[in-house]
Amino acid sequence: MAEKENKKNKKKSTVGTAAQKMLLGGQMTEEQEEILTPTQMVFRSFIHDKVAMAGVCCFLFIFACCVVLPFFWPIDMYYQDVTQANVAPGFGMLKVPKSLQGNAEQISIGSTFSVGIDKEGHVYEWGQFPTEKLKKLPSGMGKLTQISAGLDHIVALNEDGELFTWGNDRMGLASIPMDLRMGETITKVYAGYQFSLALTERGRLYNWGNDYLLELKFPEGVQGNIKTFDANNDIAIVLTNDGRVVPLTKKTNAYTAVPEVIQGHVVDIALSDESAAAVTDDGKVYTWGNNIKGSQRVEESVQGHVKAIEGGRFHYVVLLDDGTLGVWGDDAFSQTKIPAINESIEQISAGYYGTYAISESGKVYSWGLDGYMMGTDDFGRDVFRRLLKGGRMTMTVGAIAVIISTIIGVIVGGVSGYKGGKVDNLMMRLTEIVSSLPFLPFAIILSAIIGNSISETQRIIMIMIILGFLSWPGIARLVRGSVLAEREQEFVTAAKALGVKEWGIIFRHILPNVITVIIVNATLDFATCMLTESSLSFIGFGVTEPNATWGNMLNSARSATVIENYWWRWVFPAAILAICTVSINCIGDGLRDAIDPKSKER
Repeated sequence: MAEKENKKNKKKSTVGTAAQKMLLGGQMTEEQEEILTPTQMVFRSFIHDKVAMAGVCCFLFIFACCVVLPFFWPIDMYYQDVTQANVAPGFGMLKVPKSLQGNAEQISIGSTFSVGIDKEGHVYEWGQFPTEKLKKLPSGMGKLTQISAGLDHIVALNEDGELFTWGNDRMGLASIPMDLRMGETITKVYAGYQFSLALTERGRLYNWGNDYLLELKFPEGVQGNIKTFDANNDIAIVLTNDGRVVPLTKKTNAYTAVPEVIQGHVVDIALSDESAAAVTDDGKVYTWGNNIKGSQRVEESVQGHVKAIEGGRFHYVVLLDDGTLGVWGDDAFSQTKIPAINESIEQISAGYYGTYAISESGKVYSWGLDGYMMGTDDFGRDVFRRLLKGGRMTMTVGAIAVIISTIIGVIVGGVSGYKGGKVDNLMMRLTEIVSSLPFLPFAIILSAIIGNSISETQRIIMIMIILGFLSWPGIARLVRGSVLAEREQEFVTAAKALGVKEWGIIFRHILPNVITVIIVNATLDFATCMLTESSLSFIGFGVTEPNATWGNMLNSARSATVIENYWWRWVFPAAILAICTVSINCIGDGLRDAIDPKSKER
């Protein structure tokens, strides 16, 4: 009988322990429960909430990316480049076709694509094409000897001296001058932004396309005496047969300040978007114009050894007399990072943000802009980099607004709940007045009245302050209710008996007991403030361009054309904002359930 009673008691003990383990996540024994503090209990419960922990991981990952990655992918907020507008996500702009490797004759770089010809004169195209017309090659081209890519059109020359052009045909790009159709022997072709150029054997330069963008003015004695040329969106410069550099314009600008010391000794020329460069017969490089992004900082190691030079948007590449390369200028897309090359280079080609080098064996090396992870917007700005920058701004606005509202709410709620009576009545009426103010109309009216008279930084500060000062009533009521319950406890009576001042009782004794409730509410308010800031920016009354937030990125993508054709401009900002706010809400819900397990039943 006694043996049966012992087995029964043992079974009850086992059942009780199992129940405790189940209630506490199956991870604790009875002895462990006795030594756990309430904070440890909350922590254990929270980390066993899979949804909450998933929210923590997602939010921390997004937060870390927005804080750390901008140091590796910096962004110039005022950068714009229409040649890179609305480029789809993906890479491969510089990925040379395998059939061209080891057999390359010439390569030319367009805005987001490249073209090349092999030693048999066959055409190759790769990259991201601004228009489908670029893929439609003209028939009957035969063996090509030269090719050039522009913004969204291509010009090619075959072995019979015939010119071909395809791609966009606006502004007369398809209208090849009659002189070039009548048997003029062409030595060089060039496709530019919205124009094309061709140089004949007789030293005459012809242009067609947008005459307003590039208007050529030939000084006396230049036309018919041209050896080679180069051009950008503003000007064309030529190298004459007697080694002189001549800008083809009558206007005085940065490009016309050609160093007099080089005249008569130049063997090659190149243009970037803001400067010009020339190689003299002693292998030295001279630059002039605007020193934008280091385009005029010539590497000293190359001086005296340069054979040829090519220019991109803001960088230069030179071929040295020993078959090696030199490069300087802008490095926003790794244009200056030359890959490992173990053979002599025979030919170089630079343009926009990329560079190609062809070795003696015909192998092609490439470096520079290979694509965009999340595409670009209508100003050619990298969506991925703007997402990182915008996330930092959106989170900062939300966090500071929550800090302001929490401080005000805790002070008002704590004093109101502890004092009671007239003080409580007065503060609660004030709380009701503030909570009745409609935030969005108030912010829009205030922004419309003073928005244009303040700087962008002041506007951002104003948004944070407005968000903070109009968001505290909720937490004030919550703190008041908690303090009303806590002020009747024995430890408050003991503190009063010891002569502790009222402020000390409220903030040193009562508030620590309700701090978990405050943390939960602040966490949930953080997501709300982020959404509110994004809403303001979306309707144009929040943070404005060129500063990036997730809200104004969505604002720029709300047209039907963007939604239909450029999905990446709204999908990525919307997705990251949704994931971030949902993650924060999951964290808040997990904290609430951990602090008050009965809330799950409700």
